Amino acid sequence: MSMMRKMNSMLDLLLDVHGHQIFRDGCFNGDPHPGNILEMPDGRLGLIDYGQVRRLSDKERLALSRVVLALGREEVNDSEVADAMRGLGFRSQKNRDDYISKTAALYFDSDAHGKALGYATPQFYLQYLSAHDPMLNVPDAAVFVARTSFLFRGMGALLQQQLQTASRWSHHACLALEEQGLH
Repeated sequence: MSMMRKMNSMLDLLLDVHGHQIFRDGCFNGDPHPGNILEMPDGRLGLIDYGQVRRLSDKERLALSRVVLALGREEVNDSEVADAMRGLGFRSQKNRDDYISKTAALYFDSDAHGKALGYATPQFYLQYLSAHDPMLNVPDAAVFVARTSFLFRGMGALLQQQLQTASRWSHHACLALEEQGLH
């Protein structure tokens, strides 16, 4: 197997494991950077340094599931995403569905829209979004999940992949809601 294919396969596995941990278990490592991932001699992956573990309440886990599921749809509906974000506890100054939805995509899926607008980094794109509809409340649970999404997207960029974490995690989000009879 080529080195690139092997790395992509490992990244796929890591995304799946973290999707399961976040949406099904409600307990995950909020710091899954490459230094905390080891390849074992037998080819398995070892995950270390759980110093930034985050536990999600069922309410947080299911609310995050709704956001990710709405973002992972083939046709994203800004109102549905914004309502899911409000259900998670996000509040913005102008309460605009379009900017709340774009913020959700940046946090939990991809910064592709920002890149399409010419913003070189997610930080510059977030400044743009904040200038149009500043967030007044960002729930703590969302910060760690967004951090995890950003770290994986950074790893994907190193492998020349434009990852969309919501699309990759939608399966786990759907199962979490189904297990509770909510989907």
